[in-house]
Amino acid sequence: MREILADLVAEQQALDQMLQRAPERDWKRPTRAKGWTVQDTISHLAWSEDYALAALQDERKKLREVAGSATVDGFNELGVKAGRGKRPQEVMEWWRFSRAAVVDSLSRCTPIDRIPWMVSDMSARTFATFRLMETWAHGLDIKAALEREDEDTARLRHIAWLGWATLPYAFEQAGAEYPGPIRVELTGPAYARWVFGPDDTDQIVKGAAGEWCRLVVRRLEAAEAETLTATGEVAEAALQHARIFP
Repeated sequence: MREILADLVAEQQALDQMLQRAPERDWKRPTRAKGWTVQDTISHLAWSEDYALAALQDERKKLREVAGSATVDGFNELGVKAGRGKRPQEVMEWWRFSRAAVVDSLSRCTPIDRIPWMVSDMSARTFATFRLMETWAHGLDIKAALEREDEDTARLRHIAWLGWATLPYAFEQAGAEYPGPIRVELTGPAYARWVFGPDDTDQIVKGAAGEWCRLVVRRLEAAEAETLTATGEVAEAALQHARIFP
């Protein structure tokens, strides 16, 4: 757990430090998420961490509030609304407290401990990876809104793996059969090579890790990708269906 938690904290701190340098007026800038400002996005992250902590503490009653929502978007809006009456610094402190509590709780887990979540239980390692993914994805939205440079890091390896691991889910969401398996071969920062999937498959996706990660968090369309290529029908479908969340 040490590696994934160190990268999770690093991703959160990088976003936190960037926002510390932003004037308060920038918190009202709109992001690419319809109707959400920078402040709304941090409120969403804080709200999500609160529910992540509930999952780690096995508070299934609170988790049923998620399942009882009509839509995921509707539930997310509750978190956004919870932050709209606060000042930016209050929202930041909310997020800091919530995320620290989650990391502390995860640090007491083994990688294979099972954590209940919205769709199904998952391992503690995967759960921590989801927290990193959500921080990074919403960080992309905030950086775009603030017109800040977006530099990929080696932390993307976790998100790249998660995008590959959730391909069966992505196909299911698209109403398609996942015959699998698929191999994903990526080039990460500093020319790192990341490979996920079996060596004996002829269904292969290749390209830059940054594009693959943006694709699976739905910040990039397959048609917009400049480096991603697919060999085989299943791999081609994967570029169309890949997604980590609903």
